[in-house]
Amino acid sequence: MDTHHTKAKGDLGVLKAQVSLYEQGYLILQPATDHAPFDLVAYKDGRFKRVQVKYKSLDKTGALTVHFRSCWADKNGTHLRAIDKDEIDLYCIYCPDTDECYYFDPADYNKSVTLRVEAPKNNQTKNVKFTADYRRVP
Repeated sequence: MDTHHTKAKGDLGVLKAQVSLYEQGYLILQPATDHAPFDLVAYKDGRFKRVQVKYKSLDKTGALTVHFRSCWADKNGTHLRAIDKDEIDLYCIYCPDTDECYYFDPADYNKSVTLRVEAPKNNQTKNVKFTADYRRVP
């Protein structure tokens, strides 16, 4: 895989999410358009969940920070827009460094969330969200 190609990274993230969700007992549905605010729909026990998938590598501190916004560039520059949390039921973050998917409801957070693989160097644990607690769909 071309490690710098954004679309290839996104496609890999969606494929990893599909496998992870399937292993958790979900039926996977895909939108018929690339313009939906979600990447796939997971169905289980009579409930549908609209899932937005993100491919995100660990930063230098060993954390995954996800901002609830969309970013794109065009001839007028770079643009940022907050996501509409009413259009997404579940975020799935695929991290290539751990080869794991992490799940959470974006409505539970404000503008961003940070998950950590290991404890910070200062050993703080209060208000720290560890990736191990987010491996299953809530």
